Amino acid sequence: MITIIGSGRVGATTAAFLMFFEPDNEIVLIDVIKNLPQGEALDLNHAAAILGKSVRYRGSNDYKDMEGSDLVIVTAGLARKPGMTREELAAKNAEIVASIAEQIRKYAPNSIVIITTNPLDAMVYVLYKKLGFPRNRVIGFSGVLDSQRMAYYASLLVGIAPESIIPVVLGQHGENMYPVPEASFVYGKPLTEFITKEQYDDIVKKTVQAGAEITNLRGFSSNWGPAAGLALMVDSIKKDRKRIFEASVYLDGEYGVRDVFAEVPVVLGKNGVEKIIELNLNEEQKKKFLASVEAIRKNLMQVPPQFLS
Repeated sequence: MITIIGSGRVGATTAAFLMFFEPDNEIVLIDVIKNLPQGEALDLNHAAAILGKSVRYRGSNDYKDMEGSDLVIVTAGLARKPGMTREELAAKNAEIVASIAEQIRKYAPNSIVIITTNPLDAMVYVLYKKLGFPRNRVIGFSGVLDSQRMAYYASLLVGIAPESIIPVVLGQHGENMYPVPEASFVYGKPLTEFITKEQYDDIVKKTVQAGAEITNLRGFSSNWGPAAGLALMVDSIKKDRKRIFEASVYLDGEYGVRDVFAEVPVVLGKNGVEKIIELNLNEEQKKKFLASVEAIRKNLMQVPPQFLS
């Protein structure tokens, strides 16, 4: 059973995308807003009937209904508003995430948990500390979105399909993320061989500002991109596909850092994070990666200390 906590735009859209992958025959939507998850579940069940999908949805306002879930997706939290940075959300969302962690630990103690709540790298750290789960079972969603955004912008300049690019974005999910076009590849050749320095800078800028641009354009943050990425991650875990994605995971010596969550390439399978892939970064790349990690640590300083232990 899969549980999605939060029935807002990201949660509901993720539930809809999962219908097409059919990773499980039961998906539970939980939200504190009365009748919202029930209404979403009913509408999704109608859609599944129309499309001939075997997935069945159930909505609830009671966390107890996640009991038995082997995978939990946390999308709950305050939404990012125009002009608001991810960092400003830290203190407000930490309390929400900590309370949700308590419920997951109680009703789904053997689950793999993926979280989207921003600021992502800080909130997944709070979740990890409050859950007490092994690090392979606590995953921050971010890297799939950031890396594929870079692939999209690069594809427009190179003139090839985004899926033909293997993109790399490391570090923070936020304004200090580190897109690495020179470590990204097009059929074995570095992406930088296909673009100019000006195009390189443009790709990096657009990737970093993508989330803020969407928020400023329509008045609320992205949901289609995150939901698509979540669906792929869930599919890889539930079906043990062992696909490589970028995700925010707990580093314990990898890349020379410890006790922090940051975006890096990982293998996702039935056990969650089955392997962390360490890229061979040169000295300049290491410096930029560590600068991004330092931004994550500064972000954690904005979280009240009671949520970090």
